[in-house]
Amino acid sequence: MSAVLLTDVRTAGDAHPRDVLVRNGEVSAIAPAGELASERGVDQHDAAGRTLLPGLWDHHVHFTQWTIQRQRLDLTATESAREVLALVSEAARDASGRRRVVGFGFRDGLWPEPASLDALDQATGPVPAVLVSADLHAVWLNSAAQHELCVRTDASGTLRETEAFAVLEKLDSTADLTSEDYQQSAADAAAHGVVGVVDFENDDNATLWPQRVASGVNSLRVEISAWPDKLAGVIARGLKTGDLLDPQGLVRMGPLKVIVDGSLNTRTAWCWDPYPGIPTGSPHRCGVEAVPVSELADLMTDAKNAGIVAAIHAIGDRANTEVLNTFEQLGMTGTVEHAQLLRDQDVPRFAELGLTASVQPEHAMDDRDVADVYWEGRTGRAFALQSLHQAGVRLRLGSDAPVSPLNPWAQVAAAVTRSREGRAPWHPEQAITVQTALEASTRAGLKVEQGDLADLILVDYDPLTCDPYLLRSMPVAATMLAGSFTHFAL
Repeated sequence: MSAVLLTDVRTAGDAHPRDVLVRNGEVSAIAPAGELASERGVDQHDAAGRTLLPGLWDHHVHFTQWTIQRQRLDLTATESAREVLALVSEAARDASGRRRVVGFGFRDGLWPEPASLDALDQATGPVPAVLVSADLHAVWLNSAAQHELCVRTDASGTLRETEAFAVLEKLDSTADLTSEDYQQSAADAAAHGVVGVVDFENDDNATLWPQRVASGVNSLRVEISAWPDKLAGVIARGLKTGDLLDPQGLVRMGPLKVIVDGSLNTRTAWCWDPYPGIPTGSPHRCGVEAVPVSELADLMTDAKNAGIVAAIHAIGDRANTEVLNTFEQLGMTGTVEHAQLLRDQDVPRFAELGLTASVQPEHAMDDRDVADVYWEGRTGRAFALQSLHQAGVRLRLGSDAPVSPLNPWAQVAAAVTRSREGRAPWHPEQAITVQTALEASTRAGLKVEQGDLADLILVDYDPLTCDPYLLRSMPVAATMLAGSFTHFAL
């Protein structure tokens, strides 16, 4: 492995120029600018005053879904069923022998008209069509796709939660993804300064990720998860959280992942209060308890006994209460994934129980309007990042890609500004500082010191001093993983 010398480097919040020498995958030396210029046998690069930071992590991705969505019909800009149907109708006409039309990215929470099986059938004819919601918690299928996938819906043509996840698994099993497809996704992540991800894909990750690394998908560190149906197999292999799974040292065993409730856009997040417009007596008036609490406790106990931590999806405030209760009951550590709506009294419990809140700030920008409708009167405690931080809770930021793009700078910008596309900040009292957001997006704080692992990035602006509205489009000039460039634009 060759040594690399970066000259004229700044560090976050410090305008003094320095040189940084990287050797054998570590930061070997840091000195005032010019003092390391005599080093021989090194690849020297002028950073031209750019800022050096530890590499960024995306702490919540669905990597296969993120990779697949590039091949799917893009529905993310649609705002109504009518707009979706227009795109799908055109795609069905141009299907050219493809097995089916698969779209991704609709959000139906505020549609003026509901999804309809008849309308989708009329738009697509005999071409099977499967449309995946942006939050991955719902699918809209025409009759041809239902016949092909052996599922049945009501008159809406939609399936939600567990039934929707089953459809996604069938779609994934027929996807024609190559190592090159995964390499491209990893390269794109590196171009945003990403050195590592926590992958919550529902798959045999302990087998598949080492295979991907061996086939050349080696520009990211990956912590993999195990869903309930894969937990017994992981335990049988003797895997514990933190165990290395590949010879290159890039893949590690991560947590058990359990989805306890649904999502806001699908109106299935499990809440203490009912959703407006849902009739009294409806079994899901307050959302969905996707995994009963007793079953959750059994799963977490099995994981704890096997040395595996837990990462539990909880979006609604009732789900978060029950998950916190279960962690407390078991005396177990781990993360609560999303933690979108919280009762005030539950906020300090995260710190008291030693739990991490793994949050996705960009979801607040995507969901602000639907939250104002379905969580009316409660949005002051939605996406409550500052409340969690003030309570001493450890934060981790992620994208939930493909629900939002695999780009940590979008998450940092959303966390800091609570704004996007020129709109007024939404609950700005819940904004956190740039330093807090970046520290929640790394594994090594913001300092770069001698002896550190050389997972590093060079960015054009100092994020601590630049206009915060520049953060979303932060140019990344280089990304380095263990001393080797995975992205280079100097």
